[in-house]
Amino acid sequence: MQPGHPGATQPRLDELSIFRHYIQMAKQTKRTPEQTLLIDQLKQVAHGLGETFAPFCEVVVHDLLHPKHAIVAIHNNLSGRQVGAPATELGLARIGDADYPQVLANYPNQFVDGRQAKSTSIGIKDSTGRYVAALCVNVDLTLFRGMQAMLTQFGTSDPNAAPQESLDPAGADTIRCRIDRFAASLSTAPRSLKAEDRRLLMQELKQSGCLEVRRAMEIVAQYLGVSRATVYGDAKE
Repeated sequence: MQPGHPGATQPRLDELSIFRHYIQMAKQTKRTPEQTLLIDQLKQVAHGLGETFAPFCEVVVHDLLHPKHAIVAIHNNLSGRQVGAPATELGLARIGDADYPQVLANYPNQFVDGRQAKSTSIGIKDSTGRYVAALCVNVDLTLFRGMQAMLTQFGTSDPNAAPQESLDPAGADTIRCRIDRFAASLSTAPRSLKAEDRRLLMQELKQSGCLEVRRAMEIVAQYLGVSRATVYGDAKE
């Protein structure tokens, strides 16, 4: 599920409704001066938010009048999308229903590489009540989970406490949690680990059996933001 999409409980447009709205918009692709002004001003708001909350907050502006190429601005790109990418399902829902909620705040989300996020989407209407744009904010929770882990570790009063064990088989979430704990012990975020730190991490993952998980190297590479070749190299050293 890409940021900008609400959870599974959000309503979906049926294919016929989407098709009808695409036809309608194809006939009205030219923006009015008011709509152009709204989108231009929204880009400025997005730029300011992006600068303020960099680097862990992605800010995206969607032009809902052109859903096939909806993204017109993206700051602190965390989702891998580009300007010109199509509208999300949430954008299509607003296009199809002017009464769709204008503000959806702090809903759980997830990036394609497994990082947890929370998102807020704000629809912008023109003076006729038509949705013309949306401002979407996607916060990468990785750093904050790391900070939470650091605080938990700092508040632990028994230095001789046994490490927590689990009889559950290791999986993708287990690998990510181990990476989070490792990064937290170094007071950093997973994607900020240096080469020597990654090598130590790979040793720990290997000893814990996490690398036996199917596609483990791919999971690690995506979560650290490096190539699989880099991960394989770190594991061999």
